[in-house]
Amino acid sequence: MHSTRPDDETAARYARLHDQLVRLRNRGSRYGVERMRALVAELGHPQASFPCLHVAGTNGKGSVCALVEAALRRAGYRTGLYTSPHLRHLGERVQVDRVPLGAADCLRLVERVRPAAAAVAAGPLGEEPSFFEWMTALAFLRFAEAGVDCAVLETGLGGRLDATNVVESEAAALTSVGLDHCEQLGPTRARIAGEKAGIFRAGRPVVLGLLAPDAEAVARGRAEALGCPVLSVAESFGGEEDYPETNLFGAYQRRNAATAWLLLDAVADRFPVPAEVRRAAFRTVHWPGRWEERTVGGRPVILDCTHNEEGARALGENLQARLGPPRGELEIVLGTLGRDRVEALLPVLLPYARSLHLVVPDQPRALPAEEIATLVPSSFAGEVRAARLEEIFPSPETCGLPGAPAPVLLTGSLYLLAEVLERLEPDPGQPGPSTVSLQDRI
Repeated sequence: MHSTRPDDETAARYARLHDQLVRLRNRGSRYGVERMRALVAELGHPQASFPCLHVAGTNGKGSVCALVEAALRRAGYRTGLYTSPHLRHLGERVQVDRVPLGAADCLRLVERVRPAAAAVAAGPLGEEPSFFEWMTALAFLRFAEAGVDCAVLETGLGGRLDATNVVESEAAALTSVGLDHCEQLGPTRARIAGEKAGIFRAGRPVVLGLLAPDAEAVARGRAEALGCPVLSVAESFGGEEDYPETNLFGAYQRRNAATAWLLLDAVADRFPVPAEVRRAAFRTVHWPGRWEERTVGGRPVILDCTHNEEGARALGENLQARLGPPRGELEIVLGTLGRDRVEALLPVLLPYARSLHLVVPDQPRALPAEEIATLVPSSFAGEVRAARLEEIFPSPETCGLPGAPAPVLLTGSLYLLAEVLERLEPDPGQPGPSTVSLQDRI
C-alpha cells in the first residue's frame, strides 16, 4: 500500500489532531443521523457529487467493500473506499484508489470541516458532531475533490441512523444479520435487520447475503415497499462450491465474495466489470487482520479480528479447516471490548488452546483481563494469564510467548490487532513480515 512520509511540522500537527479526534471518539458514539445531515448541509452536500455503493451488515461488510472496490479499480474506475475502524492510522478509513488519506490532506480537510462542525454545535441541535461523523465528512470531501467514479461505503453501526446514511446510493448490500450492538439496534435479528435495511433506496437494487429467515423476511419486506430489485446469494448461486474464489481465507470469505459479485452485478449497467477482471481482483485483494497468517521470529502467527457470535462461528470454521480437529496446541492471545463477545469466543477457542494470554486493548470499553479470566471454565487445563503486548512482541522480529514452535492465534477486537500491527510494522512505509502458510508447521 502506498504511503508518504509527512515532514516534521506536518507530523507534529497531525499527531495533535489525532489526539483531539481520539478524545472525541472516547466520549462514545452518539447514535442518530440528524447531526450528519446538518453537517453535510453546512459543507454543501459533498456526498451528492459522486455515485456510491452502500454496504451494511453485522459481519463481512468491510470485506465486501474491499472486494468490490478492488474489482472496480482493476476495471479502471477511480474509486473511493470508506471503512472503519482503522488498523494503524486514521487515513486508512478514507482511501482513493486504495491510497490512504495522508497527514497533510487530513489536516487540510479538517480545517474545512471545523467551521461546519462549529455551526452544527451552535445550531438547533446543540451538539458537536461525533468522531465518526467527522471522519465521514472527511471521506465525503476527499471523494468529491478526487472526482471518484464510484465510492464504496461501509456503515458504522446499523444503517438507518448511521452517519453514512445521508447518501443516495446506486445500490445497497446487506451482508449478514447477527445479534450484536443489541442495545442500539434491538433485541432480535428481525429488529436489527430493519435497522440495517434502512440504507435501501427507492427503486435501487438491493443485494442480500446469506440471512436467517426472520432477518431476510424483514429485508425483503423493506425492499418490496421501496420497489427495490433484490439479488440474493441464496438464489443466485447453486451452493458454496459456486461462490467466487478469493485469497481471503475462509468459507465465510467465499460468501462475502458472492455478495460482492452480486453488488457488482447490481450496477453493471453503469459500472461494467468483466467476470475475468472480478476474479483477478478477488484473488489479489488486500484486507489485513482477517485470518492473516504471518511469521514472527520464525513462528507462525495468525491475526484474526473476531468480535461477536457470528464471527466466532466463522473463526471456528477456519480453525477446523486449517488445523483440523482441536488438539490444544495453540498459544492464544485474546482481548476484546465486551463480556458477551468473550462468552461467544471461549467455547471456540479453548479446545484449540494450550495457554490463554489475556490482553486489554487501549480502549475505554475494553474488558479487564481479570474479568475475562472469570469466564474461563475450571475444566480448562491450560494456563490463563494476563499479558502485555510489549512482552508478547518485544520487537517486530520476536515473539516472546513460551511454547515455541507452537503457533500463536491473536484474536478479538480489531483495536487489539491494530496495536499488534503497530508493533510488528512500526514504519508504515515498510512492508510487514512475510506471510506464511501454516501447513506442515503444526
